[in-house]
Order: sequence, then structure tokens, then C-alpha cells
Amino acid sequence: MIDACYTDALKAVADTNRLRLFWLLVHVDERICVAEAMDVLGETHYNVSRNLKILQKAGLVTAHKEGKWVFYTLNREGSPFQIKLLAAVKSIPEQELETEIRKCHLRLALRESGQCVVGPDSTEWADIIKRQGLSENGQA
Repeated sequence: MIDACYTDALKAVADTNRLRLFWLLVHVDERICVAEAMDVLGETHYNVSRNLKILQKAGLVTAHKEGKWVFYTLNREGSPFQIKLLAAVKSIPEQELETEIRKCHLRLALRESGQCVVGPDSTEWADIIKRQGLSENGQA
């Protein structure tokens, strides 16, 4: 019988939205909170939070609470299988999600002393997206 850790990890990245979220974490190599992921991916709080919890349950990310924010980071100390899965996701070409990377760098630049200080769907974020010619739902 196959251990559930393998199927949990594969199920976690089998969903397109979770794969985008995991891929984003792999490529920006920064911790990210739900509000930041919401703005970058154009997803709801419920969906981002649920997807991060599934990735966490699968052992692919870890969570760390700081004040009112929970930051998620890649689990680089996972099992050899999880590390290989991370490498496989990293091999997805960046041009597949170029807009998301750009938006993520813009969103992370709003941090102060490494902390998220802007909530989701803020007017500040909407102005930045508009000036950059990006849409809020992840499309260029």
C-alpha cells in the first residue's frame, strides 16, 4: 500500500489553483501571507487560505504566525519525495506565470521591514496594478 504522504502531495498540486500558488512560492522564494497571495492570484480569501492549508497538510509548505498575519514558506526540509516534487514544479517555465511573478514582486515591495502592512484588495494595490497595466485577476 502506498503511504498517504505521496498521494496527499500529488493531490495538493493536482489542482490548477494550488499548483499556481505552490509554483509562485517556488519561484519567488519568499514567504507569503494570504493577503499577498490573494492580490497576486486574484483569488478569494477562502480559496487561498484553503489551498495553503492543503499544501501545508501535504508537507509542501510551512506556516508561521506573526501578529495578525500567517506567513507560508516552502518546506525545504521535507521528505526526498517532497523535495523532488518541489524540483518538478520549479521546472515549469517561468513564462507560464510571468504576470504572477511580476505582480508578486510588486506586492512584496509594499512590505515594511519584511512585514505585510497592506490588506487584500486595497486601493493602494489597485492603483499599482492599474499603473502597471495589469489586471487584478492575474491576467496581463
